Parts: sequence; C-alpha cells; structure tokens
Amino acid sequence: MAAPEISQSRLYEWLTGDENSRMCKDIPDEACDEQPRNFFLHLLASLGNKLADELSSARLVLPWLMGVIGAPLWMVGLLVPIRESGALLPQLFVAGFIRLKPERKWVWVVGGLLQAAAAAALALLALFGTGGVGGSLVLVALVALSLARGLSSIATKDVLGKTISKQRRGTLMGWSGSVAGAVTLLAGGVLMLFGDRPGELALAVLLGIAALGWGLNALCAARIQETPGAVEGGENAWESIKLGLRLLREDRGFLHFNVSRALLLASALALPYVALLGQQQSGTELGGLGVMIVVSGLAGMVASPVWGKRADASSRRVMRDAGLGATLCCLLAATIAWLPGAWSQTVWPYALVYALLVIVHAGVRLGRKTYIVDMADSDKRALYVALSNTITGVLMLAVGGAVGALAQWLGTSALMVVLALMALAAAASASRLPEVE
Repeated sequence: MAAPEISQSRLYEWLTGDENSRMCKDIPDEACDEQPRNFFLHLLASLGNKLADELSSARLVLPWLMGVIGAPLWMVGLLVPIRESGALLPQLFVAGFIRLKPERKWVWVVGGLLQAAAAAALALLALFGTGGVGGSLVLVALVALSLARGLSSIATKDVLGKTISKQRRGTLMGWSGSVAGAVTLLAGGVLMLFGDRPGELALAVLLGIAALGWGLNALCAARIQETPGAVEGGENAWESIKLGLRLLREDRGFLHFNVSRALLLASALALPYVALLGQQQSGTELGGLGVMIVVSGLAGMVASPVWGKRADASSRRVMRDAGLGATLCCLLAATIAWLPGAWSQTVWPYALVYALLVIVHAGVRLGRKTYIVDMADSDKRALYVALSNTITGVLMLAVGGAVGALAQWLGTSALMVVLALMALAAAASASRLPEVE
C-alpha cells in the first residue's frame, strides 16, 4: 500500500517543484497531510469542469446547436447572457448560504451533479429538439446549468483555499488548463476528420461528454479530504447590496468603470453570432464545428500572454484597445458575410474572425479584472467585485435580450455592425478612465 503513496507524493513534488510535499502555507496541518492526494483530486475535478465548459460553450457549441435544430435567431442572443448572468447574479446570496456549511465540498458536489444533468438534457435536445420549442428547452436547460455553475464556482474556491497551500494553487490551475486545452483541441481535430457528416449526433456526443466531465468533477469533489471550517462571520446579502449601491452613487470612478464594462459586453455578445454565421455558411456538418473548436482553443492558449504584461502597465489601455479590437472584428465579420462568391461561404473566414475575437475578449476580461482589483483598496475590493459582477449579470440579461430582438429584426450581419458601434463606444469610455496602476 505504501508504493502508490510514495509515487503520488513524488509526482506531486515534480508537478509543483516542491522538494517536500508536506511544505504548506495557510492551510490546517490535517489538510497538509492530505495535500498530494487532494491536489490530484482537484486536478481531475478541474479537468472535468474545464473540458465540460468547452464542450458546452454558450459562445460556440450552443449557437451551433440552435442552428442545427432551427431555433429562432433571437434565442441565440440569450445564450451568453443566461450562461454568464446565472453564475453572477446569485453570488451575494449563495456565499452567505455556503458560509453556514462546515464542509463546503458537498455544495460543490451538488453543483457538479446539477450541471451534469443539464448537459445530459442538452444532449437529448440535440437529437430530438426542433424549432422554437427545442430552442426554448435549450434555454431552460442553460438556466439550470448556469445557476448550478454559480453554486459550484463559489464552493470550489472555498474548498481550494482550505485544502491546497498558497503558491501551489496557480500551479494546479495551470496544469488543469493545459490538459483540458489539449483534450479540447483533440476533440475539435477529431470532428474535423468527420468532414461533411451531419452534426446532430456529434453535438449530442459532445454534450454527453460534457455531462460526464461534470460527473467526474462531482465525484472528485466528494473524495477530497476537507477539514470542517468556521460557520460564523457571513455577511448579510441585503446589507452588502445597500452598501454597494451607496458606493456606486458616491464613487464616480467606480460608476464610470461599470459603464465601460457594460459597453464591453459587445465582445461577449458577438461571439455566438460569429459562430452562427460560420454555421449558416458551412451548414451543420461536423467539420465546420471542429474547425471552430480548434481555432477557439488555439486562440485561448495565446490570448493571455498577449495581454498580461500590458495589463500590469495600464489596464485602462488594455480595455480601450480590446474595445477597438472588438469593433474591427465585428465589422470584419459583417463584411465577410456581405462578400459575394464562394470564399465567404465556407467556415474558414469566420473561424479566423472568431479566433481574433476570442483573443480580444480575453483582453476585455483581463483588463477589467485587473482594473477593478487595482482601483479598490483592500477594505472595499471584495464588495466592489461582487457588486460589479451583479450589475454585469443584470445588464447581460437586458442587453442580451435587446441584441436578440435586433438580430431577429435586422439579421445577423447587420447586428454585427450594431455591436461594432457598441464596442467603439466602450473604447471611447475606457480611454477616459483614470489610470490606477
């Protein structure tokens, strides 16, 4: 029985660069003894979660699904807002609930199982859903998936902080991201090999694998050895909201930041429509979806290094430049759709625009995360982040609904021009933000 334990500890030390697997910071002694085992359980759980997230992406896979089943165009505009806002809006309330639990891993487990069930429902809809009814059921399943994601997200961070030492958490997330990225690229490559075969079964398989990924996530979470924690000290959600709204009125810089962040939603809202343009031009075959998954994965791998150092120098300029980049990407997508000839009727030009927009959107995310952390002092930072996330969740739903209505009225190509103007306004707003670095 000793050999596997030795092997596990040595592998842990190799992955983390530790000379001693029992070196710990900021976690209890009992958790320190279990750290190598918990590290690999977290790694597998994160792998399952990241892979499932990619294979059920509201920015790529679900728009493709909506196109395959013939759902109305306005429904596509709600995919990203539901996916994002469902995880953001309940955070203030869920955090207080989780605080009452001495072992938070079971909240994580419930969230993982609910996400698995929602993904399984989406897989069935890929096979049997049609038209407006099928699209409506996709949105219902996505609501359940998104709320469960918010539940798991908060619990995961809490359990991670209790079971994995400081200066090892980033290493853990880095390894899980690399492995999940490689597996996602492999899945996209396999789909490309299937060429022009119909996509309904492939979508069902992808979403079925996503369900298994969240099942793995829940199973690994249940096996983590978590030391029971304190249950006092939770903040009242309503008091936090009232304090946050007062800060929003008094702090003009924070209000200006949230206006810029709201306008920068254009990049997130444009992604599913670029994917839909690719699907409309290439048909529902597997090859086109595989191309989009591969380019999305590659773009995601190179995105952070592009923006990271620039955000440390000036997160304001990163937000501005990402807004300008989103403007150009939206205009490019609209232009390609309007071009005559066979060249605009393949998935490849849209895949290129999608990849560029993924990189731009990574700049939006990195810039606004860095800005809000740097602008707030330590006493207000957690409240600023939670309040800004809640505001963004509400605006995501409102703006997403308006964008969906415009898509139904104007068409996808004309909508891209509207989103380009929104992104341009975001760049102008961000350029007037004060420097905080």
